[in-house]
Amino acid sequence: MNKNTRINALLLLVVAALAVLPLALGLGDGQEEPFTGADAQAETAITEIAPDYEPWFSPLYEPPSGEIESALFALQAALGAGVLAYYFGVRRGRRQGEMRATARQDGGGAGPGAGKSAARRN
Repeated sequence: MNKNTRINALLLLVVAALAVLPLALGLGDGQEEPFTGADAQAETAITEIAPDYEPWFSPLYEPPSGEIESALFALQAALGAGVLAYYFGVRRGRRQGEMRATARQDGGGAGPGAGKSAARRN
């Protein structure tokens, strides 16, 4: 196994452990909704501390169900991942293009296709 394969396997194990350990250790037992988001937990804490608190603003759009809200959140995450992947892909492509251009300039045209123009002249 080369170094990159070991690193990838280790990262995969860490991600799997992060997903499985909270469930295996029973974290969140005794709570009504053990794995709610930070927004819901903050709302619960605020209503316990100050029951007469009123929010400063209301959401522009409130989905009709939790499933739709989760789907919209997943869509937002997928779009964000797509934008990041596109950015890193463009950046890598530019870097590779620059490396090829400097290699052609340094090598004096000794890359692939060199000598074709000389063969055509004869």
